[in-house]
Amino acid sequence: MLMSSGDKAAKLAFGPNGFRVMKPGPYVLCAVTAEQIPLEELRYWSVDFQEAYASAEIATRRLADGE
Repeated sequence: MLMSSGDKAAKLAFGPNGFRVMKPGPYVLCAVTAEQIPLEELRYWSVDFQEAYASAEIATRRLADGE
């Protein structure tokens, strides 16, 4: 059976002003909570860690812990 890209998480390369889709998919996973984040709703990520976050609070907490 063939699997469509709609079934799996996208792989992204995060930059300071946006991201580039390396492998298509409808969502990415939050690095902290594993929550699915639709690409059109993705607002928070770390360029240094190359991770996506579901909210500003999660991103702030992760970045504070990672320093």
